[in-house]
Amino acid sequence: MSKSNLETRIGSVRLKNPVIAGSAEHLIDADGVRRALKAGAGAVVVKSTNESQAARDQLQQAEYAVLDDQWQPIPWNASAPRTAFIACRSGLTPQPFEAWLEQTAGLDREARANDAIVVASVILSDLDRAVVMAKQIEQAGLRVLELNIGTPYASQSAKGAVSTELLPERVAAIVNAVRAAVTIPVWVKITGQSERVPDLADAAFGARADAVVMAGRLLGLIPDLETCEPILGTTLGVGGTWHLPMTCQWLALTRSKLGPDKALIGTNGAQSGLDVARIMLAGASAVEMSSQVMLRGFDLLGQAVSELGAYLDRKQMSAADLIGKAADSRKTFAQMTMRQDNWRNYIPH
Repeated sequence: MSKSNLETRIGSVRLKNPVIAGSAEHLIDADGVRRALKAGAGAVVVKSTNESQAARDQLQQAEYAVLDDQWQPIPWNASAPRTAFIACRSGLTPQPFEAWLEQTAGLDREARANDAIVVASVILSDLDRAVVMAKQIEQAGLRVLELNIGTPYASQSAKGAVSTELLPERVAAIVNAVRAAVTIPVWVKITGQSERVPDLADAAFGARADAVVMAGRLLGLIPDLETCEPILGTTLGVGGTWHLPMTCQWLALTRSKLGPDKALIGTNGAQSGLDVARIMLAGASAVEMSSQVMLRGFDLLGQAVSELGAYLDRKQMSAADLIGKAADSRKTFAQMTMRQDNWRNYIPH
């Protein structure tokens, strides 16, 4: 496996490989970030922060479940099958911003020795405060900011705790304000709870985002047949391998709308290096893995890098060669070959 074979670029940012450890609870403590770096991730996005105490409190109210194909809870560990369905409530890092910033900046300095990047992550609450935090993040020496305006939980959270932005004009205003405040690359994470994901991405790029991360998890409710109540008591953020086709669809549609020169980062649905390849073929320059690492352990990151490298070697391709290859060959229904009465082969006899 050639190291240069795995290199990718997200705008001006070079990554040694396209596997990114996405923001989640296992990246709150410094030890977790170090373990993700040691596993070989090209970048690590730390657990997000903002100024909201309600968002911190939400973490202390969090619960997590993994369910089998019969919707039955199973143990939260690496023995969960690939088909497992993940559902949870989550919140922001419990650390005060100043402590979070000091820890994150120190970890990014350490990451340089691993030829990797530690990415600061801010979830929007109050825009003015987010702008101030962005400035402090740059002043602390951090190299990349992920601005998350697509968390799934805003409709379920205390007012103002987090943000799920659904209007392109709002996305443009938010990104413009942050972009005007800092010079470091800004990756904007947008929601998947919209029919306008490509429009939201377009608005972010129009406001000079360096990359767009798509797309935030969906909300779901899972009734328990025995208690007749919702599992974990409420609406949950949901994820799993089933989400990969939606991630790829949004990437392909966005690439079709905006062209191949806009840097996209895929998230949701990747469990392996081959899944990373699939998402890159749909248009991503890199792929974030988060809940699967939380479920299965940090070694999953290294395994994904190795599996992706083996696939590239077999195909005699580089990571850059993958980007958008399937998206660019995607046809509309109207362009498909006529298959007269083919439907009859797929109905019960």
